[in-house]
Amino acid sequence: MKPRRGRVVVPSLAGGLLVALSLPPWGWWPLAFLGAAVLFVRLRGLPLRTRVLAGWAAGMGCFVPGLWWAASFNWYGAVVLMAVEALTMAAAAALVPTAGAWRVPAFTGAFTLLEAARMSWPFGGLPLGGAFLGQASGPLLATARLGGPLLMTALVWLGGAALGSVALAALDGRKAAAGGPAPPTHRLRRIGTGPGALAGTAAAAVVVAVAVGGALAPDGGPPVRDLPVAVVQGGGRRGTTEAQLDPATVFAAQVAATGDLPRSAGPDPARLVVWPEDVIAVGPRLAGTADAVQMASIARRLRATVVAGVTETVSATAFRNEAVVWAPDGRVVGVYEKVHRVPFGEYVPDRSFFAHFASLSEVPLDAIPGHGTGELATPAGRLGLMLSYEVFFADRGRSAVRAGAELLVVPTNTSSYAASQVPATEVAADRVQAVEEGRTLVQAAPTGYSTVVGPDGRVERRSVLGRRQALTATVGLRVGKTVYERFGDPPVLGLAAGALALGLAGAAARRRRAGRHS
Repeated sequence: MKPRRGRVVVPSLAGGLLVALSLPPWGWWPLAFLGAAVLFVRLRGLPLRTRVLAGWAAGMGCFVPGLWWAASFNWYGAVVLMAVEALTMAAAAALVPTAGAWRVPAFTGAFTLLEAARMSWPFGGLPLGGAFLGQASGPLLATARLGGPLLMTALVWLGGAALGSVALAALDGRKAAAGGPAPPTHRLRRIGTGPGALAGTAAAAVVVAVAVGGALAPDGGPPVRDLPVAVVQGGGRRGTTEAQLDPATVFAAQVAATGDLPRSAGPDPARLVVWPEDVIAVGPRLAGTADAVQMASIARRLRATVVAGVTETVSATAFRNEAVVWAPDGRVVGVYEKVHRVPFGEYVPDRSFFAHFASLSEVPLDAIPGHGTGELATPAGRLGLMLSYEVFFADRGRSAVRAGAELLVVPTNTSSYAASQVPATEVAADRVQAVEEGRTLVQAAPTGYSTVVGPDGRVERRSVLGRRQALTATVGLRVGKTVYERFGDPPVLGLAAGALALGLAGAAARRRRAGRHS
């Protein structure tokens, strides 16, 4: 009998909501496994169209809260974004077989592969809202050394399938013992018997084993050198757009916060000072401007390497978003131009097309895409630069570390978000990025969060939102390699594809056997 829509939509929506509540700023990481389990249970026995509905409902449950921040910019665009992102879960649910132990690998493989697609397409993908971000505070964080965000994602869905399989085995066993209707292949007398329960137990064992393996896996190794650093946060009112702020006010706030450094740094003054993204705004060229002269003076006064975010308006339609490095003698010794731009935030893809549906006045200029690894050799050491949004993308940190970066540096700007959701999510991304590359990561934001994150993912320093602060710490520069830095995503993608293929093949063979015996 076809289940009523409410009996499909409500539990599926609840499963997605549980996954969302594992994400920052809520951060209740165990709920991700419970949410995945609820969806795994609900998908059993559903026909194709109903599985698609269940998956889409779960996606809405996950991405409406997970991407709620987008509504502060454009509410109807946010609704479209949430609905479209939810389609990835609908597609994954469609691939999951209706019954049998083979659902476990198929479920894991399908949801991992569709999440990989969501993280890379369209417009470069959108990792925000991904289940891996909720695990930055949980025991799966160390597995980022082995397989990055995708392995963390796969383990969430595998763990959910394990819980769901055991729950179904218990339910079927209770029905069979009571003489009620139970599927022929699930007439169980106790928990722990039957293929479903065994598959769930095996899946749980894999999750635990990989988590332990991640904790024991190679990290970035011992520090080759210690480096005193300072992260400067100018502070100010949150929830303001670039158009609402005078660039001179933002710059002055950063200068004032930097003036606190001699008092806060103590006997071990900073040799690397990091400013946020977008805090220096100039015309076509930075060189020769008053801001450039003052930055050179700051670097000389502090006798430190200074990194700061600069925007250069190069034409009536384009600008550059850069991180510029000043040496202790005041010379500019490196420039990194942002590679992974924010769609509809820093540029509008197919601008003429989207202009028919919404006003694009909030994004009048398109950022020019940069190139390069992100690694810059500086007097303070070999730095791996990522600008704000790029910290959510594993390939940007891996590109810099493969080129020789010893420390990850993230100038960012989340001032336009009045709530803490995006800043807290960015801290989770900091933690994952630091672990997957085995490097300490320092992040500077104009109004927070600014952070210092160790290579084990521990947040060693974090600022207060909106407050003027200068965080200081002594960090280690590292040159060791993690498994993920060496091999990247292909092993996890291959395993996910293999799990899906195995699950589908096993389910097909099960159906053929059932047909012969019917």
